[in-house]
Amino acid sequence: MLPNYQCQTRSKPVAIIAGTESAFSAQMGTLLELYKMPQVTYGPFDPMLSDEDQFPSLYQMAPKDSSLAQGMVSLLLHFGWTWVALFTSDDLKGEQFLRDLKAELVKNGICVALTEKLPDTKTMYGPSDITFMSRIRVSSANVHILHGEAGSLITVDLAAEFFLTTGKVWIMAAKWNVVTSEMDHMLHSFHGSFSFSPHKGVIPGFQHFLKTVDPSHYPEDFYFSKLWAYSFDCSPAGSICKKYGVCQPNTSLEFMPGNMDIMTLSDSSYFIYNAVHAVAHVLHDILLEKIEKGSPENADQPGGHPWQLHRFLKKIQFINSAGDHISLDEKSKQMAQYDIHNAVNFPAGLGLLVKVGEFVSKHPLGQGLVINEEMVEWPIGFTETPRSVCSQSCGPGFRKVPQEGRPVCCFACVFCPEGHISNQTDAEQCIQCPAHEYPNSERTRCLPKVVTFLAFEDALGMALACTALCLSALTAAVLGVFVRHQHTPIVKANNRALSYILLLSLLPCFLCSLLFIGRPNTATCILQETIFGLVFTVAVSTVLAKTLTVILAFKVTVPGRRMRRLLVSGAPNYIIPSCSLIQLTLCGVWLGTSPPFVDSDTHSEHGHIIITCNKGSVTAFYCGLGYLGSLALGTFTVAFLARNLPDTFNEAKFLTFSMLVFCSVWLTFLPVHHSTKGRVMVAVEVFSILASSAGLLGCIFAPKCYIILIRPDENSFKGLKDKRGSKGSRHPKGLSHKSLSHF
Repeated sequence: MLPNYQCQTRSKPVAIIAGTESAFSAQMGTLLELYKMPQVTYGPFDPMLSDEDQFPSLYQMAPKDSSLAQGMVSLLLHFGWTWVALFTSDDLKGEQFLRDLKAELVKNGICVALTEKLPDTKTMYGPSDITFMSRIRVSSANVHILHGEAGSLITVDLAAEFFLTTGKVWIMAAKWNVVTSEMDHMLHSFHGSFSFSPHKGVIPGFQHFLKTVDPSHYPEDFYFSKLWAYSFDCSPAGSICKKYGVCQPNTSLEFMPGNMDIMTLSDSSYFIYNAVHAVAHVLHDILLEKIEKGSPENADQPGGHPWQLHRFLKKIQFINSAGDHISLDEKSKQMAQYDIHNAVNFPAGLGLLVKVGEFVSKHPLGQGLVINEEMVEWPIGFTETPRSVCSQSCGPGFRKVPQEGRPVCCFACVFCPEGHISNQTDAEQCIQCPAHEYPNSERTRCLPKVVTFLAFEDALGMALACTALCLSALTAAVLGVFVRHQHTPIVKANNRALSYILLLSLLPCFLCSLLFIGRPNTATCILQETIFGLVFTVAVSTVLAKTLTVILAFKVTVPGRRMRRLLVSGAPNYIIPSCSLIQLTLCGVWLGTSPPFVDSDTHSEHGHIIITCNKGSVTAFYCGLGYLGSLALGTFTVAFLARNLPDTFNEAKFLTFSMLVFCSVWLTFLPVHHSTKGRVMVAVEVFSILASSAGLLGCIFAPKCYIILIRPDENSFKGLKDKRGSKGSRHPKGLSHKSLSHF
């Protein structure tokens, strides 16, 4: 029992199997190195202990857990947990694990809500316990990752006695001694947690051994006697202890009472099992080597000296009875597979770790994880898979917007803008719909747009078409009235031929509006603007010619003057072809450079593609429209100056008013045309054509038709003379009834 003293000279150890904690193994390794005695540890792997310069006689049975962080992140991704809290031991191993884990978390878009260091040594039930456990309770993350040595986990262990941490999912490395602790409160705190442990094969005969073993099989091992006495309140047969009664013959560890699960192989037990076999293999190899060399037997050390084991331990490799490859070489024992257990607490206080999945690190991330979710028991307070996110997921139709100063997992959800959709959860960007599609009201998918145009079947198109036909029929009727009463003074006044030309030009003015209605094509697009420009130029130039005729007629006072010669020679009649030729030239240049073409408008009306006519050259379009506007303003000015001439046969006032209506319509058309889109823009243009043409027809010919049809007594020279006499009016000097009827 004294250190460094051995009284039994016939039984000297050649290797030590011990060490659940790194600190204990390091202390033992320093001492054992004095005797070159091998130490095989069965605790969790620690990189610090793998330093051969500092611990040349120390071997770790546990494999490296370099893939542990990857496995935990795979589990987080599987359940969609992106907001976690980290609890690691405050030592070099904890720092290394924290760096590896955070690197994996950042790579996969998972954020850390809280990082807590667990001290290695502390005062039991210190004031920091309250602060520590309160941070666990108020943590916004529902998933906590726990990693550390058993000594550092004393903080969680002791504080949980007074602070039951329910409602949290714990993910940790294999800490069997913590999860299956005898304290009932610990079981409740870790109920529903996940534990990662190195993969263990099934050892043949292990379960049968536990069911059949009793102290009588190993009378020299006092541990069995104590275990039987404490667990079953009885003594094995043949025991000298008379405090308890004799145990029943069928007493077995399989039915051990209390909260200890002794039938399940823990990680430490599995590593001890492999360590014993590793040392046994080494001793076997040493004995074989001695036999082959014929070395004499040493009574004190038949298996060799401790320092002789190192050469064999460094290269030992074998397959254990569970079928797993065992090696003490760190390069060849990288842990590539983990078993995932779920901690389950039973009402009697028994805590079990139930295997619910596996993780294989060789597979790509997300594919090496296998979880049986039906077997998973969740912590108290969760009836379904818990959620652990900083912000709730953005559904389809929304996109994520990062919040300034917060982790990337914390974001706001913004509805996709007009013309964009998102068809997946937590979309970072919205997708713009193609030009021929539009988003639905939920902004989750694109729908095909309906092709539309100002059709004859539409109410608006039908109304405009009927109006155009009615006005055309009315124009034809007025022309028929004038032809029938062509010899009357009211028809012959102000140049009868110009009246006919004006009426004939108004007919295509009304009918050209039909080109703007219906599905556009290349022919209608070209004819729309050219016919519109030409027929309106003819109509306005005819009004100008009629106005100049009136002015010339009333300015003729002396026979032989130049104005009389202009009037007699019919000079005003040349205005129409001259003005029309200019407009025709402009249209020719327009069609020769950039003619109108069929185009589609995908933005004016939601969910519709409007087929329209593109003007082609906007400059040419406004040149033609500007020329027509200038001609109309000039005609209005001339008619306005002639408005006060004697009005027995003078229609200058009617011409002035008609051009006022014409100019007002088109001046109103320009801003309205620029402020509307799609079918409405086409309808505005058609309405302007009909309104301006109707203004010319109504203002000029309505008074004449009234006299012809309603007051025929005034449509004669005798009637006009009586009317003039009753009003006291007289003709200009030098004009006669014959000359008046001439112009």
